[in-house]
Amino acid sequence: MKIRKIFAVIAATAMICGAAASCNEKVKTSKNVDNTANKTAVPSDLSGAELEATVTAGSGDAYLAIADKDLKMQYLGGNDENNQLTFDAGVVHIEGNGDYKVSVNADTKGFRYRATGDPDKDYKPKGLEYAAVIINDGEAAVPDAVITIKKVKVDGKDMKLEKKSFTYNDAGKLRANIFNEWISDDGLPEDARCDKGALFNNYDNSSPSDINDGSYSAQLVDTGAFDEWTKVEVEFSISGLDK
Repeated sequence: MKIRKIFAVIAATAMICGAAASCNEKVKTSKNVDNTANKTAVPSDLSGAELEATVTAGSGDAYLAIADKDLKMQYLGGNDENNQLTFDAGVVHIEGNGDYKVSVNADTKGFRYRATGDPDKDYKPKGLEYAAVIINDGEAAVPDAVITIKKVKVDGKDMKLEKKSFTYNDAGKLRANIFNEWISDDGLPEDARCDKGALFNNYDNSSPSDINDGSYSAQLVDTGAFDEWTKVEVEFSISGLDK
């Protein structure tokens, strides 16, 4: 688990938190959430270009953490220079059980500016180093929440989910991986859980529960589908908050 903790620290240091967004609809996406509170003006380093607003994830907000194969283009829930995909990111506030959606979009002037220095120059992220749905401050905001990945779409195409997702606490955030090569199928976190319950007895990852049948993984998709990509959308459900 040491390398997982190191990765969490790296991700945490790159992230800038903002205020939470909220909404009341059962199915929530970046299109039906009032993101006024967590959108900020374009930073001054962008030299006055007319770009989209940046989006930050506040406490209790879910977002799609993602990075290309070289860790050059990514989104970690913040809006600084290490979050090139912050422009038009789909971030949603978790308010209870139900279906939600998060996304990132490289087809923005803001992303192109940060990627190339020219808001009109086309650029697409290449490959996939990692991807996950993360709830910022989830351990405090919604500690019983279970994230279940339902669908992953790359440029409008549904990706096949090879295995099932699980949820765990990663440095105070709740996380469900879509692709994370640092966590092998035989080395899942001791607090891993799914919508049916805990994957290990008494937080002992040498003692799998009856639910843990080998179908749960941190690597749900074939990264070949991410050879070049523009928009990634993830639909997921939240359960466990009716206790």
